[in-house]
Amino acid sequence: MASQYYQEMQESFKNNNKSKEFPAHTAKVHSVAWSCDGRRVASGSFDKTASVFVLEKDRLVKENNYRGHGDSVDQLCWHPTNPDLFVTASGDKTIRIWDVRTTKCIATVNTKGENINICWSPDGQTIAVGNKDDVVTFIDAKTHCSKAEEHFKFEVNEISWNNDNDMFFLTNGGGCINILSYPELKTIQSINAHPSNCICIKFDPTGKYFATGSTDALVSLWDVEELVCVRCFSRLDWPARTLSFSHDGKMLASASEDHFIDIAEVETGEKLWEVQCDSPTFTVAWHPKRPLLAYACDDKEGKYESNREVGTVKLFGLPNDS
Repeated sequence: MASQYYQEMQESFKNNNKSKEFPAHTAKVHSVAWSCDGRRVASGSFDKTASVFVLEKDRLVKENNYRGHGDSVDQLCWHPTNPDLFVTASGDKTIRIWDVRTTKCIATVNTKGENINICWSPDGQTIAVGNKDDVVTFIDAKTHCSKAEEHFKFEVNEISWNNDNDMFFLTNGGGCINILSYPELKTIQSINAHPSNCICIKFDPTGKYFATGSTDALVSLWDVEELVCVRCFSRLDWPARTLSFSHDGKMLASASEDHFIDIAEVETGEKLWEVQCDSPTFTVAWHPKRPLLAYACDDKEGKYESNREVGTVKLFGLPNDS
């Protein structure tokens, strides 16, 4: 028997399964993220800029383009509770904190290497940034000074705090999830999660689960308290690159080089919906309050005629008649 939630969401997506795309960049988009209040979505691109859109009814309206980085903006994230601040990580060996009210860069923090991943602690006090040399630097969000730096002896892929802010998680090239105490950064546990490279990690908003995606094309769901794998989602054929839990923690979107985004019901693992894409998907992010999914793909202009890249942000879950 399908759950009541399953039936409700099926019904909802039947009437709201339209995707729209919005021009954002001149090259591919690496990262999309929503502000905590869900009013804005930010995107970071290979074109060295970040863009911010405001969500108006059924469309995204471009508010600003943020320039200043000297290299690709690989990842970005918003302050967990302040909807005006976001931070970008770039290959130019800096991170930048931006304020949408002034559209200015509040701070540029120099780091030791080319940055590829970034996250903001749930308490808003610390920004963690990881670089290509597997160094993670912890930066005080107020003083913009480095508080700690760790060099890991393994390939660090994605980093995240747990929702309680007392543990720090890393996914690595050996298929493991490394868990450190925070702020002490002492190893608590290393979990053999996947037989191959463990790419991405996300915590659900309720704090009950976290999910990891791997090059083995599996997405695994973990119980935060027990640190055991509860179930696996295996509908992707290619490495799971990006994950996002819905605002209620009941849906999990995962994407890869497959030409679809899988939307699963967390508690049963069943497929709720499939969002069709024309190309590989780099990044997915559920809206913090409603079933709207922002995502970005490896777009090519005119699909076949030219190979010129374009960078669009896409939105799924819009009313069919919009």
